[in-house]
Amino acid sequence: MIYPKVYLYRRIVQSKLFIDSHYPDIIDIDNIANEAFYSKFHFIRSFKKIYGKTPHQYLISVRIEKAKALLENGVSIAEVCHSVGFDSISSFCGLFKRMVDKTPSLYQKQQRITRADIIKVPLKYIPHCFAEKNEWLKKSNFQEVIL
Repeated sequence: MIYPKVYLYRRIVQSKLFIDSHYPDIIDIDNIANEAFYSKFHFIRSFKKIYGKTPHQYLISVRIEKAKALLENGVSIAEVCHSVGFDSISSFCGLFKRMVDKTPSLYQKQQRITRADIIKVPLKYIPHCFAEKNEWLKKSNFQEVIL
């Protein structure tokens, strides 16, 4: 039986949604491929063709994005590591640095500094055209931010 492309595409999308919701768990590529009714290698090729990444690369990117969000909220690195699905703090830190170009601790520190700066000088983080449209730049308390 020949399936329409939409049906095949939907199965790949469902597998992506599965990864999105189960990223902290141990995810086995064979189980995901079986769930999508694909052979393992055909599934990996199809997933990469649609999303530009292998399922494993996609899983890692989801985990790193979730880790960044947790780090921005001040969660400890060890807690972040385990809550996004990594077993080893050193492998998590190495992978995070490779993907973000910063260690988790440096990323967290920079986010803390940025957050404090936003409170001190909010207009610095608002696009100039938006601030001007709302007349925030005309003789206001925000003048100190304009460089």
